[in-house]
Amino acid sequence: MSTMTDYLNPNLPSGLRRVSMPVVDASPEWLEGYGKLVEDPERMEIEIVRWPAGGWRPVDPDSGDEGGTTEGTFISYWDGDILYGRNEAVDGHYILAYAAEPAEAATGHDRDPERMLLWHANYHPDGGQMFFPLEQKTYYVPLARPGDDVKPEDFVCFRFAGTQGLYLHPNVWHEGVFTSAGTQRFLDRQGAVHARVSVDFAREFGCLLEAKL
Repeated sequence: MSTMTDYLNPNLPSGLRRVSMPVVDASPEWLEGYGKLVEDPERMEIEIVRWPAGGWRPVDPDSGDEGGTTEGTFISYWDGDILYGRNEAVDGHYILAYAAEPAEAATGHDRDPERMLLWHANYHPDGGQMFFPLEQKTYYVPLARPGDDVKPEDFVCFRFAGTQGLYLHPNVWHEGVFTSAGTQRFLDRQGAVHARVSVDFAREFGCLLEAKL
């Protein structure tokens, strides 16, 4: 039975090893299997996954996918060595990553981060998700292709120039959007059911995922 995670106080164990993520510039070729670049957010259709049947009888084809979407602003912001995300579409607030060892992370300073250390990721089985930057600055998105047997080594960190958005297919592992410094806002549109399946790298694998900024 899964337990609730305190995303603002994950209480990570010490002595975690680091697994390096390759950092690549986002392109249609690199994003194949994950999602696609978004030029116009108003033209991007969000996939909604039909509710699964509980037995051998199928869900009627005109039902089970009518939950629709929700949208709001996703705010990615650094406070010292800690990167936070606030997703107004689903009323979520999280620690996304650290720029230093979590136990040594300090807040209240404005030094630009040189790395990010990722402790958690998730996917949404109910629908896709779109992020579109409202400020044109560099941002990063760690991703892995679908599959519950995901490993830390499966993740790739995509770098975006800030002129295009990102659409993620259902079931793609991610953890929001990571601004390179300061604060950055994004339009977020996603399935309204907002089912979330998680992986905790610190506790499952004894590691943090690292990307150089």
